[in-house]
Amino acid sequence: MESPEAGAPVVELPERVDRRIRLGPFPSARDALKFVGYAATGAVLAPFLDPFVWVPFLVVGFTVSVWRPDGEAVDERAAQWLLFQFRRWTKGSVTPRGPLTTVRGSVVRLASGRRVTIVRTEGTPLAYRPPSDLAVLFERFRELLRASEGPLVVRSTTVPLRADPVLPVDVACSDPEHAARAGYGELVSVLCRRRRSRRVEISLGSGQSGPEGERRLEERTRSLSEQLTSLGLRPVILGDRSLAESVRAFGWVLPRGSP
Repeated sequence: MESPEAGAPVVELPERVDRRIRLGPFPSARDALKFVGYAATGAVLAPFLDPFVWVPFLVVGFTVSVWRPDGEAVDERAAQWLLFQFRRWTKGSVTPRGPLTTVRGSVVRLASGRRVTIVRTEGTPLAYRPPSDLAVLFERFRELLRASEGPLVVRSTTVPLRADPVLPVDVACSDPEHAARAGYGELVSVLCRRRRSRRVEISLGSGQSGPEGERRLEERTRSLSEQLTSLGLRPVILGDRSLAESVRAFGWVLPRGSP
């Protein structure tokens, strides 16, 4: 048993595993190579300008390689600032050539000539459902896939939760209630930004051209939407701008001009 004079026990923490390994006076080997680069640049310019030109390059190179205010080198911070200013100056100066791609309706023609439609739906929680309900949903979804005609492509991603459905309704109230309502709304918005919901997009395609092929594709799309609704989902048939954005997210190419 330790005596009272020994003091509180002390636990020595090990060195960080991810810490940078110093190389002499330089914080890391990368900084040492940076200094070598500055020195080499001065050595190349010295024969053409003046031998003493090499000295400022050595001083500047050593300073920016060793001195890192707030953990970031001065030249790296300057390069980020110049890149930011360059992006501000060139913003909006580059315009695409030719007419913009326009998409109207729920059917779009790709550059390959195929016509596609996209149905978007949000995910639903399944973790707390009984095993019997999960088995029924699985069988119904498998039947839905088997009954689908033609090619079918599924894309799954995640998006932030929408706070609008759970935000309190704005009604007339007293100042204390208004402050409490505003605080609750801010809390809900922050929680929704930190949570994500699964989004699934299902694309149907057809190689048939003409009004008949397009009409058949629209019927298949409506049938798929109705079957997804029967599973308890809320599908949306995309159109216009949202359809064009989703097509690009799939990695497909749209033709220039009207589809």
